[in-house]
Amino acid sequence: MPDMWLVADTAVMVAAIRSDTEASRHLRVAGLARRFTMLASVPLLIEYQAVMTRQEHLAASRLSVGDLEDLLDAVAAVSEPVRLDFLWRPVLSDADDDMVLETAMNGRADAIVTFNRRHFSSVTKQFGVGVLSPAETVKQLEKTS
Repeated sequence: MPDMWLVADTAVMVAAIRSDTEASRHLRVAGLARRFTMLASVPLLIEYQAVMTRQEHLAASRLSVGDLEDLLDAVAAVSEPVRLDFLWRPVLSDADDDMVLETAMNGRADAIVTFNRRHFSSVTKQFGVGVLSPAETVKQLEKTS
């Protein structure tokens, strides 16, 4: 059973398809292999799809829309579904960040994985959820392997 319950923000998911070498890619592979519990809500999955299928991300990743939809289907299949029973809005300056926070809080995440630590740091202390960069998360996973 995986030890860590994590929510990835959309930028981390985008980075995971755009580069073969970044920590975000390693996290995607580890998540699909169920080395940690990926948490996802329906609104967050819709956000992933909307952003990841933008032409600039498809071009950089060399993926087709169909390839990306298959990937997102796999992410949805291995993720722990999070029902948003309670909404915290507005808490953060970006509504998309609120969606990530809501998924983390309703899913009882250990941490939010993000490049925007400063956007989340004040409220995550308030709500008791960690904030990790993709590289920090990979290091944490290596410790538990």
